[in-house]
Amino acid sequence: MLLVVGGSFGLREFTQIRYDAQKIRKKLDPALEAKVNVQKQSVILEEEYGKLQEKNLDEWKNIRGPRPWEDSKEYQEQQRSRQNKQTEA
Repeated sequence: MLLVVGGSFGLREFTQIRYDAQKIRKKLDPALEAKVNVQKQSVILEEEYGKLQEKNLDEWKNIRGPRPWEDSKEYQEQQRSRQNKQTEA
């Protein structure tokens, strides 16, 4: 009987430690918390929008990367030779 009652109290203490540790891990870094804060979220979106407006999106090139089964060095050499041909022409 003593083992059952004592085990119950011991188990309660161990689970409480577990939940306390989870609360500590969930606390955010202040810098990260500012980014997550809903009130400041609109300010961050406006900053990102400003950065996008500064970039020239009309003169971009879509560059395909190598496929997993392709040799990346060989593919890079092919891309460089194509670019050189286009710049020479």
